[in-house]
Amino acid sequence: MRLGVLDIGSNTGHLLVVDAHRGAAPLPAYSYKEPLRLAEHLDDAGAVSQQGIDALAAFTTQAIRVAEDKGCEDMLAFATSAVRDAVNSEAVLAEVEQRSGQAIAVLSGEDEARLTFLAVRRWFGWSAGRLSVFDIGGGSLEIAGGADEAPDVAWSLPLGAARLARQHFAGRVPDEDEIRALRKQIRAEIAHDAGRLLRAGVPDHAAATSKTFRSLARICGAAPSADGPMVPRSIPASTLGEWIPKLVAMTPDELASLPGVSASRSHQIVPGALVAEAVMDIFDLAALEVCPWALREGVILQRLDQITGRG
Repeated sequence: MRLGVLDIGSNTGHLLVVDAHRGAAPLPAYSYKEPLRLAEHLDDAGAVSQQGIDALAAFTTQAIRVAEDKGCEDMLAFATSAVRDAVNSEAVLAEVEQRSGQAIAVLSGEDEARLTFLAVRRWFGWSAGRLSVFDIGGGSLEIAGGADEAPDVAWSLPLGAARLARQHFAGRVPDEDEIRALRKQIRAEIAHDAGRLLRAGVPDHAAATSKTFRSLARICGAAPSADGPMVPRSIPASTLGEWIPKLVAMTPDELASLPGVSASRSHQIVPGALVAEAVMDIFDLAALEVCPWALREGVILQRLDQITGRG
């Protein structure tokens, strides 16, 4: 069947059209996305601004047209932390549905971590053993771990790269004291519940997903996306540690010129790198292997499993 997966993230709205059936990997057929930056369209009270709502409604309307043009039989539409955490979340989704005709579900942070874990497990398979999964999004950091398809533990922290950039950088280069304070905050928040994952011991396999980790892997020397998803990619902790002082010292233009970094996300690289470094330090990981599957694939796989279950 042909599915449309509409992912309203904190940075980007992304429609992924896939051909999917049970027993096979979802095959991407078409991709349509726009930089919504919802995490940066929050006012001081934590509400999505009217500008953000307008952008989301316009994108959703166009995404529905694209899905129809591409022959999608079903649409799976969901939103993550930027909408989830907004104080006007219900009003935002109601207006978007009224203007576009598409209802959008909001995933909890735990569900986001759980579905991402499912995707990573299916990608690496049972040979990965006990698996730990980390996902830095625009608004949140998801952590999950376990030996099965459903994680034993899964939780979400407000440590997304866009959120931290908006809260601490405000369009400027932070000084040394500000970087140190941000680093301390990140590590304290991750360490607070780290025992939930560490209790089971060192994982057999530690994986990272999504755009921020892919960009950091590329900076650290991983193969470009043009080489395809089957090429192994990783982020060595030692290499990232060497890069962070350089990243902190770079101008926005210099950051945007790095491999794997787009101009629209260059301001998120430093906070993203600080979160990634903290994850590897606190969980004692020498490296993270980058998985090309993430939340969208997890949503698709869960849908296929539900269809199979009805059969």
